[in-house]
Amino acid sequence: MFLLVAFGTLALLLASVGIYGVMSYSVTQRTHEFGIRMALGASRGSVLKMVMSNALRMAGMGVAIGIVLSLVSTRLMSTMLFGVGTADPLTLALTIIMLPAVVLLASYIPARRATRVDPMIALRYE
Repeated sequence: MFLLVAFGTLALLLASVGIYGVMSYSVTQRTHEFGIRMALGASRGSVLKMVMSNALRMAGMGVAIGIVLSLVSTRLMSTMLFGVGTADPLTLALTIIMLPAVVLLASYIPARRATRVDPMIALRYE
């Protein structure tokens, strides 16, 4: 049981580092766009909300696809599961709650960096 928890925690840590990297790269690629939005009057809060909602939208699609695939794959693995049903509601609920929370934490730093874009520097950015 300890080994399963350790591997699960490691997988969650790796997922959060990967999400941070993807969001950081996405924010860097969209620096010009954020500069134009802020030059046209967008507030820091609206830019933060835009980046965070984009991250949550991607996480929601990933969780939905993952839940469907896990329910399908448990039919194939039902003989290997001992003491746990093929559609354990507690595990599914924790997954649905935990992964978007990790996405919010991992995407917050790049989203804050997007709000600090100086419009003049961003407009010159190539």
